[in-house]
Amino acid sequence: MKIGELALRTGVSERSLRYYEEQGMLVASRTDGGQRDYPEQAVDRVIRIQELYAAGLHSKTIARVLPCMRDADGGPSEIATPKLVAELTAERDRIDLMIID
Repeated sequence: MKIGELALRTGVSERSLRYYEEQGMLVASRTDGGQRDYPEQAVDRVIRIQELYAAGLHSKTIARVLPCMRDADGGPSEIATPKLVAELTAERDRIDLMIID
């Protein structure tokens, strides 16, 4: 699907989608004319990115977390390293403190 359709289906601006791609959070192939062409799974991926932003994570953290998540169910992946789990636990603690304050 083209970037405009993905933007409509997810409610995310085309500019944000390009930013997600620049940050390695979203991948698109290119048509012969150079236009972005996203797979159907990109809808779930963009929604997941938005959920992670809403949870208070930064784009660099999201880019590191996404490969460890399954888009369909959000379950843990076998490539989640102990270091990443520790970093995410620290991130969760930071967010918890923001909620308490």
